[in-house]
Amino acid sequence: MKQTYLIITLLLSLSLFSQTQEKKDFKELIATLDSIYHFDQVIREQSRELEKEYDWKSDEMQNLWKEMYIQDSINLIKVEKIISKYGWLGEDDIGKQGNTTVFLVIQHADIATQEKYLPILQDAVEKGNATGSELALMKDRILLGKGQKQVYGSQLEADPKNGGYRVSAMIDPDQVDSRRKEVGLDPISEYLKIWDLTWDLVAFKKRMELYDLEKEEN
Repeated sequence: MKQTYLIITLLLSLSLFSQTQEKKDFKELIATLDSIYHFDQVIREQSRELEKEYDWKSDEMQNLWKEMYIQDSINLIKVEKIISKYGWLGEDDIGKQGNTTVFLVIQHADIATQEKYLPILQDAVEKGNATGSELALMKDRILLGKGQKQVYGSQLEADPKNGGYRVSAMIDPDQVDSRRKEVGLDPISEYLKIWDLTWDLVAFKKRMELYDLEKEEN
């Protein structure tokens, strides 16, 4: 009886130690992810500010994008280590911002990395550790990276006509809001307001007709 009691006590002690260590690890992870989020967003804010003064092809913009590439690469190394050790952690473990940071860093990586983590993100969505909207954004990014049309209209590109932004190539624009609703995204007209853009379905469909013609010719 005494021996059984000692074993139970030891197991409980080990369990409590493990839980305490895990909380400590997550606390450190949250701090690390906060730092990563800061660097990820600061350089993109600089990009948005420079865009107001300089052309996309200017030396100023090109130099900033080189800096962004380096920072993104550093962030990716850190996040990959976290995913390798813990998997895709949810908000309960690392908070909303920490959870978002993991997604953003993978989203800002190259297409090979995005494809590598797509099934992991899919699994995280099924477990409640990521959102359907994040999965949709990742799928759109990958499709465009492979030269295909996006599905949810989440990705924008430079507009050569005015130097601003426009929605990148997309399938079946008539049903985009239905698809967006299924994954928890706002209607595309609301989404584009963030970028001071207006959704013009007719104009977009005409652009897609020209896009398809150019694809056929090439």
